[in-house]
Amino acid sequence: MAGAGGRSWRDLLAGRARKRRSPFGSGAELQGAALRLLDQHQNLADLLLEVGDSAQPDVQDGAEHQGVSPESFIVSVLQEQASKLGVPTATLAAKNAIANVERICQDSASPSRVPLLNSDQRKRLTCLLQTVKGLLANNMFCRSLFCQEMWKMKEPLVLEAVWHLHSSDIVGLAELLERSPAGPAAVEWLCSSLCGLCEQAGDTSCGDTELAQRILSDFAIVFLQHGFEQASELGRKVELQKVAYICRAVLQRMLAWVLDAVGKEKQEDVSMVQAVRFWLNVFSVPLYGSVAHPDSLRQFFRHTLTEVLTYNPVLKVSDAIQMQKEWSFTRTSPLLTALYRKLLVAFSVKESICQLQQVLETHEVNWQHVLSCVSTLVVCQAEAEQLFRDLLSHLLLKAFGNYDMENMITAFLIARQAALEGPAVFMPYSEWFKASFGNAGGHHGSSKKSLVFLLEFLSELVPFEAAPYLKVHIMFPPFVAAKHRSLLLEYITLAKTRLADLKVAIEDMGLYEDLSAPEEAVQPQAQALRDVEKALQIFENTRKIPTSVIEASIFRRPYYTSWFLPALLRPRVLPKTPDGRMALIDSLKRADKIPSNLYFTYLQACHAMKEKVLQGDSTAEPSHSKEPLEQLKAELAELRTLVVEQAQGEEVAAQLAEVSARLGAVLGASSQEGEAAPTCSPVRVAVAAPGLAPCHRSVVDLLLTSFCQTLLAASSFNPPDRQGPCLSLLVKMMCGHRNLLPALLGRLCQLIYHQGPSLGAAHILGLAAFVIHLSECRALIPGVEADFGASQAVPGKALSVSEYWSSLLVCRTQESFAFCLRLCTAAAAYLMCKFSSCSHEDFCALIPPGLIKKLQHLVPRLSLEARGVLCEEAKGALSWSSLCCPSLNYRRASLCLWRQAGFQELLKEKAFQLSFREWLLMELEVCPEQDILSASERQDFHYWAIYQRYLPAPSAAGGCDGGLEKACGVILNAILDSSQRLDLGACGHSKTSVSPEILCRLQELVLELRCRPKLLPGCSAAQRHFLFEILQGRLTGSQQGSALGQQLWRQQELLLHRRILVGLPASTLITTCWKGNKAVLDCDSFFCFVNSELKNASSRGYALSYDITAHFFRGLLSASLDCEDAAGGVNEALATCQTQCPVVLLSAALWWPRLEPVLCSQWKRLFGAPLPEELDRLRGWHGSGTRFLCSGAALPVSDPPWLSAAFLHGAILQQSPRGRGTEALQRLGTGTEQLLVALLFFSLLDLISARIAPKEGVDFQTSLGWSLQILQCLEGRGTSWPLLFQSAEGGPGGCRVLRSAASQRHTRLLPLAFYSLSPSFHQELLQQEPTFLSVALHMYIQLLQLFVEGQVLPQPDQDPTEHDPLELISAARQFLLGAIPHCPAQSLGNIQPLLSTCEELDPELGATLVHFSRPAVDVELEEELELF
Repeated sequence: MAGAGGRSWRDLLAGRARKRRSPFGSGAELQGAALRLLDQHQNLADLLLEVGDSAQPDVQDGAEHQGVSPESFIVSVLQEQASKLGVPTATLAAKNAIANVERICQDSASPSRVPLLNSDQRKRLTCLLQTVKGLLANNMFCRSLFCQEMWKMKEPLVLEAVWHLHSSDIVGLAELLERSPAGPAAVEWLCSSLCGLCEQAGDTSCGDTELAQRILSDFAIVFLQHGFEQASELGRKVELQKVAYICRAVLQRMLAWVLDAVGKEKQEDVSMVQAVRFWLNVFSVPLYGSVAHPDSLRQFFRHTLTEVLTYNPVLKVSDAIQMQKEWSFTRTSPLLTALYRKLLVAFSVKESICQLQQVLETHEVNWQHVLSCVSTLVVCQAEAEQLFRDLLSHLLLKAFGNYDMENMITAFLIARQAALEGPAVFMPYSEWFKASFGNAGGHHGSSKKSLVFLLEFLSELVPFEAAPYLKVHIMFPPFVAAKHRSLLLEYITLAKTRLADLKVAIEDMGLYEDLSAPEEAVQPQAQALRDVEKALQIFENTRKIPTSVIEASIFRRPYYTSWFLPALLRPRVLPKTPDGRMALIDSLKRADKIPSNLYFTYLQACHAMKEKVLQGDSTAEPSHSKEPLEQLKAELAELRTLVVEQAQGEEVAAQLAEVSARLGAVLGASSQEGEAAPTCSPVRVAVAAPGLAPCHRSVVDLLLTSFCQTLLAASSFNPPDRQGPCLSLLVKMMCGHRNLLPALLGRLCQLIYHQGPSLGAAHILGLAAFVIHLSECRALIPGVEADFGASQAVPGKALSVSEYWSSLLVCRTQESFAFCLRLCTAAAAYLMCKFSSCSHEDFCALIPPGLIKKLQHLVPRLSLEARGVLCEEAKGALSWSSLCCPSLNYRRASLCLWRQAGFQELLKEKAFQLSFREWLLMELEVCPEQDILSASERQDFHYWAIYQRYLPAPSAAGGCDGGLEKACGVILNAILDSSQRLDLGACGHSKTSVSPEILCRLQELVLELRCRPKLLPGCSAAQRHFLFEILQGRLTGSQQGSALGQQLWRQQELLLHRRILVGLPASTLITTCWKGNKAVLDCDSFFCFVNSELKNASSRGYALSYDITAHFFRGLLSASLDCEDAAGGVNEALATCQTQCPVVLLSAALWWPRLEPVLCSQWKRLFGAPLPEELDRLRGWHGSGTRFLCSGAALPVSDPPWLSAAFLHGAILQQSPRGRGTEALQRLGTGTEQLLVALLFFSLLDLISARIAPKEGVDFQTSLGWSLQILQCLEGRGTSWPLLFQSAEGGPGGCRVLRSAASQRHTRLLPLAFYSLSPSFHQELLQQEPTFLSVALHMYIQLLQLFVEGQVLPQPDQDPTEHDPLELISAARQFLLGAIPHCPAQSLGNIQPLLSTCEELDPELGATLVHFSRPAVDVELEEELELF
């Protein structure tokens, strides 16, 4: 209640209290007087507002001093008034409150109803709500009556007022909706208010966006909680069911509002689009957090997705077939795409596709929405491709199972829609159609009815089909049996008729036409140019004529001769060194795919063009081809003049248009080829020798020179940030000429990679600015396939233009370091000056990360001052004008740039941080002998970078978090990656060499890592051997390239692993662990690595190389220092070795003469005690074998016998010739049969090694003769030896150990060794060895499989015809054919599991086996019958 002059009740009371002392004796007397006064002059509605407004903390008056609170005062007034009116106090309070709300909401200056209050309304409502909350606390307010009265207001409710009531816990939205008299009216009010809220929030001039977002979020939660209740809550009272109805209806209406806007998005104004986009925030999963039940949330999103897919299903299938290309991901409404992406967050990809499938099976759908949803899924979810393939297979299965057209059309529409998004995300439609129907195993091949069903379906599509799809069906028709060929021809005739109506000729279809995306038809000339470019790419990668070209020359002769060959044989000046095009033409000519007359016409035209060019070069008069170049030069000069004179932007733009026109005229005929080439095709650059045609080089040099001159001329007047956009537009114009890009990027490679150190200061400045603008235009430039030749282990992915030119900055020598520092400093300075006015986000987006990372490597490396913490910022920023000074010191300039605050801020951005791995790869590129740093300076730099910069740095900044293991792992991976990636031959190193300095740093870290607290007694877990985990992970994680490439990569990788392991301290191969109360040596990790990988890198088959063998034993002795009983630890480790890793002991046996003095001296140095028992046993077995051969002493056999055999074999290898070995075999006593079997196995592996690694010094004939002698000795003793050739799992213990110790390659080549012994096989062997035939047949099958797989053995250098694999196979076959008739029935009964494979590989031999095994089976049956 306001008094005179607008003063409030509280102000009046306070003024009276200050003027005179209160005559009332107590607070009760004062309250009574006030009530009598109010009873005569009260306005209860105003009183509610005034009292609420007075409840401010800064008001102190006499009434409060008298103990009268506003809450108690208003309660007293309400009670007094209610008693007079005869109504409950709570009822009176609610009615007065509703009157205030209505008055507040009506007092608006806005002519139309808006969902948000103005600031005055909001303030008054806040005061009222404070009072109401006080009344609620005193139980003096009726919620239900308040809700009922709100629906009786004359004007509709204001949404913000309802939200304030809801958020203040006075009346929740659900309670308000529960009291609504009519549900549809509540829905109408809510929808109109929410639409208005979204429109008001979408208005950028409105400052209440945050408030609107809060309102929308709170109400969305209510809609979800009550509209999608769980099953346990559905049985509640009717009023809550009404709330659920209203909530779902509101969400339904708002979704319809969104989808209507999607359909009219192109016609809608921006404000409406913004309003709809604001409503889409309702579908944000994080919005609901923990306030909504997860099942309710998923139900809401599932229901919404279903409604979207089924909304307004008016389009027919025929409409979808014709229009679906307009519904691809990029063409779909951004609003609809955003809606899909929000909805699909709530589900896994599999659940989303299942929901889509369910909707398709149970509802009439909106095909536009369904197919755009398919596009969204396949583009945004990588795993969607396989799931959609599975769905398509399921749909086809159902379609052909029930001859259901609906499933059929659904499958075709989904396949085509997914294919529209390109082969990167889904297989092209042509491939899907071929895979589904191009073979006899397709669904249509089961019966004639299925075939008729397919062809009838395709025929019904013909009137609506686009030409590319008809081409697919004609070029890759369904597989049809010969007797049903006429049915297919009927469809093809119909399809060709439709193509004729569309004025498309099937004969002019390109070889590599993109059939997955039906766009406008491409002219045959342009398509032929694309085909030639694609064929050249395939030919350069494979060095083989593409299959598609061969097929076209046979089956598509008209297109091949009329379009493809003329595009390929376009006259040009032939380069001196044959390029890819010349090689392809020569290959086609040799294959008789180019007519002779056409080929000679091409050569004559090329010769004539060369003569014309030479004539033009020798005459003073400019030829016609030079006129456009001169005109281009003049236009570029005019452009430079305009820039210097600071002409208006319109004039510069007009002049750039002239330059572009002249450039197009200069490029001439080649421009057509460039325009025809697909814009997404990557540009290939041979970095080692980038080839440029002379005409293209002159054009590119003119453009680069003009750019440099324009830059320097403009810089003499203004800094880069005040030079205008001319240079940016010039580079953008260059990039717009697609056919210029290969020459431009190739010339860039020549300048940076090959000629960089020889460039002058002006060239470097111009080149630095040019690459910055080139990166600015990266969206116009396709990916770059940079071929680094021998320095590239496997072809890399296409690089962006920024990554491309950054990769050309290789720092290996003193000169290249100086050049890279100058170019990077100039580029960074130009960048920071040119784009200084950009926002931080835009600026960071323009910066090539490679540039900043290169500077982080160069500047601290060359400047000591950059390695410390910056104490102060540089006094002056590096100016662009200072870089133009001829006397500039680039080290100082780079240090000045480094110290700038802006540059240091960039280094904090994650995208620009140089990680430890990247630093190592850059450092490993350096040639130490030609480095700009001395050895000591380089060592200091390495120590600083590793121990001060990267080791303590967090992983988020590219560091190691202080973890030594992590640092060692990064260094190890970097060394291996660098060795695989770089061609270090240019620096005088082999491909498998390891940087000694970085390896030293790794050694230091590994040693430091071992200086950690040892495990306490009782800890049974061994220390984790991270080195072997890393090495094993690299070998198991890389599966790229061809099988041969993968095999070569693994071989080189294992050689590098061995070299690194040998370079590390020997004790790192072994860890220690506690076993009970005793420390023991743990070699399990090393043994596992040897068994799985390292043994396969050995050329000896059963033994490791000497270096790794000696390294392990030296490490074993060193690690035994950690054991209380060193000798016991060594003994236990070697005893374990017999069962877990026998190849280590076999290696020791082979290398023992070299290994023994090393181990004896080390053990004596460490302990001064006799050798451990197990080592002494090894020495004893070696001595026994040597004495047995030399002096005829008896040979004690070890347990296991294969160990004695290994030492004896090693001793025999030392004897030359092997006469003593032959005599020694006869002296072997009884009980040595297993030793002889092992000896035979080692000899056979030597025989294989002689074929695959002749440089190892093992002679094939010698090994073969020795093996035959051992075999003869075994047969004389009646000892079974074929078990050696059974699998490692199936043989006896000794044979199993021997097979497990052999390398995988030697094991695969055992059939070669087996049939090398065939001259000694005789018929008695077939009777004595029941398993011999099955072993011989198994070996023959493996021999055939080796040959079929291309595992052809290298021929000996002496005689190329010796041991021809075909001769060996033929001899093995003849042996089996001759042996089978003489085999006993038991032997023939053992071959049954091999019969099917044998019949497949060698039908004649299989038939022989079947013929001779059948009588044996019949005899056995007769004997069984006699028993009965």
